[in-house]
Amino acid sequence: MHKLGEKVPNSLLALLASGEIVSNSAPGRVAARLEEELALRRIDLITTVSSDDASAMLRANPAIQCLLLNWELPGDGDYPALDVLEQLRARNLQLPVFLLADRETVGNMPRRALELANDFIWMLEDTPTFISGRIQGAIERYRHAVLPPMFSALTHFARVHEYSWHTPGHTGGTAFLKSPAGRAFYDFFGENMLRSDLSISVTELGSLLDHTGPIAAGEHYAAQVFGADRTYYVTNGSSTSNRVIVMASVTRGQLALCDRNCHKSIEHAITMSGAVPAYLVPLRNHYGLIGPIPPEQLTKGAVDQAIQENPLSKMADSQRAVHAVITNSTYDGLCYNVRRVEELLGESVDRLHFDEAWYAYARFNPIYRDRFAMYDSDDPQPNLKPTKFATQSTHKLLAALSQASMIHIRDGRSPIEHGRFNEAFMLHASTSPLYSIMASNDVSAAMMDGPGGTALTGESIAEAVAFRQVLARLKREYEDKGEWFFDGWQPDRVTDPSSGHNYAFHAAPAELLCKEAACWLLDPGESWHGFGNLEKNYCMLDPIKVSITTPGMQRNGELDKWGIPASIISKYLDNLGIIVEKTTDFTILFLFSVGITKGKWGTLVNALLAFKRDYDANHPLSQCLPNLLKKYPTYGDIGLRDLAQKMFAGMKKLRSTSTMSAGFSALPGADCSPVQAYEALVRGDVEMLPLNQLAGRTVATGVTPYPPGIPLLMPGENFGTADSPALQYLQVLESFDREFPGFGHDNHGVEVRNGRYHIYALRREVEP
Repeated sequence: MHKLGEKVPNSLLALLASGEIVSNSAPGRVAARLEEELALRRIDLITTVSSDDASAMLRANPAIQCLLLNWELPGDGDYPALDVLEQLRARNLQLPVFLLADRETVGNMPRRALELANDFIWMLEDTPTFISGRIQGAIERYRHAVLPPMFSALTHFARVHEYSWHTPGHTGGTAFLKSPAGRAFYDFFGENMLRSDLSISVTELGSLLDHTGPIAAGEHYAAQVFGADRTYYVTNGSSTSNRVIVMASVTRGQLALCDRNCHKSIEHAITMSGAVPAYLVPLRNHYGLIGPIPPEQLTKGAVDQAIQENPLSKMADSQRAVHAVITNSTYDGLCYNVRRVEELLGESVDRLHFDEAWYAYARFNPIYRDRFAMYDSDDPQPNLKPTKFATQSTHKLLAALSQASMIHIRDGRSPIEHGRFNEAFMLHASTSPLYSIMASNDVSAAMMDGPGGTALTGESIAEAVAFRQVLARLKREYEDKGEWFFDGWQPDRVTDPSSGHNYAFHAAPAELLCKEAACWLLDPGESWHGFGNLEKNYCMLDPIKVSITTPGMQRNGELDKWGIPASIISKYLDNLGIIVEKTTDFTILFLFSVGITKGKWGTLVNALLAFKRDYDANHPLSQCLPNLLKKYPTYGDIGLRDLAQKMFAGMKKLRSTSTMSAGFSALPGADCSPVQAYEALVRGDVEMLPLNQLAGRTVATGVTPYPPGIPLLMPGENFGTADSPALQYLQVLESFDREFPGFGHDNHGVEVRNGRYHIYALRREVEP
């Protein structure tokens, strides 16, 4: 028999948890014969001998498809086997469990054990052949039940159909076998992926464009899991999902309210639809992090004023907006109280669109209650509320393939029926979608269904909290020695709402931080978040989006006497094979997705400690950043601390952080609508100009610094005066990039020529 931790060759696994498995005992001899019978059915039997081992194996190996559990299993507590069952059912309600016990023991067994198990096996009374048949039947039923609809149909089709006469031309991968490069491709990606790469002409799987067959069944299933009335699978990202929603909801001559710090895909959608945008401007804090749109901006009076002050509003047929877009959660993990947003904005608009690209997991953990678009509602008249849309990138923090996205819809006032909505969907969807992307959406929904979603999100939160507390503890210990260390962007102290006890963050009970949303609220006036007197309970920091802060920025918004630019740490981590999500001047964002492990974040802690050692010792770049020095030898082999001090001095002189905040907080004047600017671009009525010639000109394209990919300037807006916030920020970026090669910024809509930024502007003769 295979022992705990041993590699198992077959894909069908059963776990036998019993302390009686020894070769010279009757149960041991029966188990050996059972293993032989199962092997004939291509099922491997693995064994554990204690409750702790059994629970660990069930957590670590989701490939186990049946549990044989001896009621007399050794372990701690009164009923060790019941503990195993409780832990299993907290994650998986469907796994078949057979209890091994004699008939007398069953009569005295706790009712809870009988509720959690599926059946009994009498190891010393039934034959191994009979038992193995029962196990095989249970596994087959489990495999059928556990696979979501579309993925189940796809696996069946790939297994049954041998020949195809349709696209794609590699016909299940066989074309790749005809050349050396193709064979390498085939071996790398594997037969199943290639056999499941199919044509839309495969009617057995239904159609993504018509939403029929198993694909439709998968979408209906996902709608139930994610709390929507309707769900649509999208195979080319939430950028496309956003465009589908906007173009289904708003068009030329209609007003749309837009989160000013929305993703560039919203800019594209507004441009393509011809809608007239009016903007809602979020807050920025001392780090330059994007905050929420304050609730006072969402009242009907404030919205009416924003529309009246918008120079483009005169182009609209009506002064009432038909659509509103809000980013939730923000790129740095700030989550709105959606009930409150709905209450406020619902007075001004009938359709609310929440870009939740980074937030698909929120429904599945109670800490996020009421803070996501498809929140549970017991409203007796849902049709009186705004219709809500949510876009979710299932590939970002759930376990889907890249480009996998979903659109969720809950109908209310002014709904868009399926037929109309699907026209916008087909406008953007490919007629050759990749089936594996759709299947990964299907599987992501299945992974979140039932207790599995709570368990997986709970693990992510627990790992993020553990990392945050380690970071805070190290920060405190180094401070006690008069030294520096990194910090986490999070509350300094938290209060247990039940007991009223107040804790330093690093000393708070981990369970409190993992379970209690109040620990993560942006309470009014607290200096750690820097967003002022926000309404209580309006905004919460998502614990799994962890921003590490580096020395240099004070909470009053002033730079300190010394500091370490975050881009240097990101470059150092990259040299160690650790890729960060986002870097600002003094923050680095890490995402604790469902794939996080203790080893992964433990490695990050070690890397941060290594940076501190190298920085304090001022070790040379040849040792710390060899790739940077090799590509840009002009730095010379200076010390790591010397480079950080030089860069910090440059940032202090340029005022990069405050200039960034000002650039994104000021609302530029608009000369024409985004679609008018784009039409001029297509006609060629534009010219590429350096920054020093752009004062007073109209930008033809969006100008979008990455990350996180939000527009500084929208098409059709005016650059303003030579000292306008937008031009000043671009000049800062340009100067920084020239002075510190290798640390340059990625700005969409900007072309760099000989170290100078150039941007398309409308020609003078076509400017409005």
